[in-house]
Amino acid sequence: MQASSTSTDTDASADTGLRARLVDVGVELVADEGVQALTLREIARRAGVSHGAPRRYFPTHLELLSAIARRGFAALAERTAEAAGDGTAPPREQLTALGRCYLQFALDHRGMYELMFRHDLLESGHLGLRDTSLPLFGRLVELVGRVRPDTDARLVAGALWANLHGIAQLWGWGSLQLATGAHDFTPLLRSALDAHLGDAA
Repeated sequence: MQASSTSTDTDASADTGLRARLVDVGVELVADEGVQALTLREIARRAGVSHGAPRRYFPTHLELLSAIARRGFAALAERTAEAAGDGTAPPREQLTALGRCYLQFALDHRGMYELMFRHDLLESGHLGLRDTSLPLFGRLVELVGRVRPDTDARLVAGALWANLHGIAQLWGWGSLQLATGAHDFTPLLRSALDAHLGDAA
């Protein structure tokens, strides 16, 4: 009986290890080659398993992509928490740090960033991906509410987030550099904050 239990535990451990390995490979693949490279066949090949093996752990392609995207949200959450420090800085300073961190993450991890905000993944509900993405927005709402208590903080935060997302996309494509002559995104971040929060002065 003990041998059977040990065997079961070993099998479960191996399953968990391979599941994590498939996600690890996906994270590496999206960083190296972008979202278009994230096929089940390529992930399986790089993980050293048969092309049908991922289906055992992720019955659909969306479930595997969601698990990979969840790693991205975890990394972004960790970075923004570090940027926020101990939370004692004035809320506008914290928003500036959060915005800068968000934009830098988007530019440093373009493939992952694209994957994280794919509509089909967020709508699918796999692995609570939508819930994983909401805490960052909640933090944005809280800080905006402290800077602009006269407004509907959710709407202002939503507009600010959309602005940051647009900056990230257009900067990544090179469009904003061409249109504005800016050499880094700092002036654009400052302008976005001023537009939604009022002039800092």
